[in-house]
Amino acid sequence: MNKELIIRSNSSAIDFALLKDGKLIELHKEDNDSNFSVGDIYLAKIRKAVPGLNAAFVNVGYEKDGFLHYHDLGPQISSLMKFIKRVSTGKLRDYSLKNYSFEKDIDKDGSITDVLKSNQSILVQIVKEPISTKGPRISSELSLAGRYIVLVPFSNRISVSQKIEDKEEKDRLKRLVKSIKPKGFGVIVRTVAEGKKVADLDKDLQNLMNRWTGMCKKLYKASTPSKVLGELNRANSLLRDMFNESFTSICTDEEALYTQIKDYVSEISPDKESIVKQYQSNVPIFEKFGIERQIKTGFGKTVSMSKGAYLVIEHTEAMHVIDVNSGNRSNKAKNQEETALEVNLISATEVARQLRLRDMGGIIVVDFIDMNKAENRKALYNHLRDEMSDDRAKHKILPPTKFGLIQITRQRVRPEMNIKTREKNPNGDGEIEAPIVVINKINADLQKLIKKGHKKLSLSAHPFVAAYLTRGIPSPRSKWFFDHKRWVKILPRDAYTYLEYHFHDSKGEEIN
Repeated sequence: MNKELIIRSNSSAIDFALLKDGKLIELHKEDNDSNFSVGDIYLAKIRKAVPGLNAAFVNVGYEKDGFLHYHDLGPQISSLMKFIKRVSTGKLRDYSLKNYSFEKDIDKDGSITDVLKSNQSILVQIVKEPISTKGPRISSELSLAGRYIVLVPFSNRISVSQKIEDKEEKDRLKRLVKSIKPKGFGVIVRTVAEGKKVADLDKDLQNLMNRWTGMCKKLYKASTPSKVLGELNRANSLLRDMFNESFTSICTDEEALYTQIKDYVSEISPDKESIVKQYQSNVPIFEKFGIERQIKTGFGKTVSMSKGAYLVIEHTEAMHVIDVNSGNRSNKAKNQEETALEVNLISATEVARQLRLRDMGGIIVVDFIDMNKAENRKALYNHLRDEMSDDRAKHKILPPTKFGLIQITRQRVRPEMNIKTREKNPNGDGEIEAPIVVINKINADLQKLIKKGHKKLSLSAHPFVAAYLTRGIPSPRSKWFFDHKRWVKILPRDAYTYLEYHFHDSKGEEIN
């Protein structure tokens, strides 16, 4: 498995595309004017506490107040509030917490009005970016994420990622962290820390302590609301959370970004520094790696897959609904149950990819093709779980129902990636599908016709589409010949609309 991170920079935004064996699985955009990112810490002000919701609305500088629920305060909120007050007024200059006297933990079933009052200053962290009409979701249980560990102020707990299954390794990491952990701070050991030495963990810990100290220094006489600690830029935060030995290439078209990423990779994984490359070519970077084509074909309402199957993705206010269709395909060698299982397994792989690609969150219902055998339903469920195992977003998958439905909940912390794939109709008003999508449809239709036994085929299409299919070395038509051993005659038709096409048999009759 090869993983490539391709980064495109322009004046208004930076786009990040993660490829797995050449296929686009994640797409992120970082706007230069984006002020609220997951992980940012703000010195904010309590607007009002609402007992009925057991939550407070907090002014973080966004047009709508952030929402802070009682359960997101953290047990040591009283200690945090006292710390903020003393540091802001200059009465406390020791930020290490080793000599700090902690307050009693708050009652886990208490009331928000017993803890927070209007106009109080409070440190909060963004846990969900503003989405649609809602303001950011925030927490005052702070955490600072590093490469190998997460530092949690006002805590003494040590925990290890559940993805590390070896009990001996878990115990080893706990012992190492206990020997270096500063008093007053908790530590969460991340999955990538497996097998690492104490020196690696300690270096990461010191970097996080330096960030904590730098943030605390900003609190003195700071105005509210204001950002006191920003997350790493999206490139470095992606590398921090995802980078592993399977990465084979990191490529960017901007020199400053190239230098920044190279320095970061040399710090976290010196032996992988050589995979960072600066792209230098007249061909746009997303065109070169085939990303633009995948964006055009991957974000529409209908998503084509191999062997004629396709997904239909609908978005509603309450949930996302994905319908699996086998398409116009037949396989005489297999019965209906085996065909359904084959299509469902292909679809499960694509569903897992689409959830990451579009960053779809909330409730997702997938309507797979019905299967009668329990072992096939179990195989589908296990396959979907395996395909989603490397999804960084928290998720839960329920087993298939009797109707073939699989329900998924997936954490959403950023607005869903929504890219418009339809284009203005050059023949008149309205919109049409992107021409590149039509090329994929022609490919799929051709495969179906050849499977049905058609020997001689001709294709009539608009002159622009006909020219695209016949020009170039190799041309799309030449590729058809190598793949299917069929030479397709292509006829340009001036009378056709831009994206109209029809196949004809050896007698010249149109094939429906």
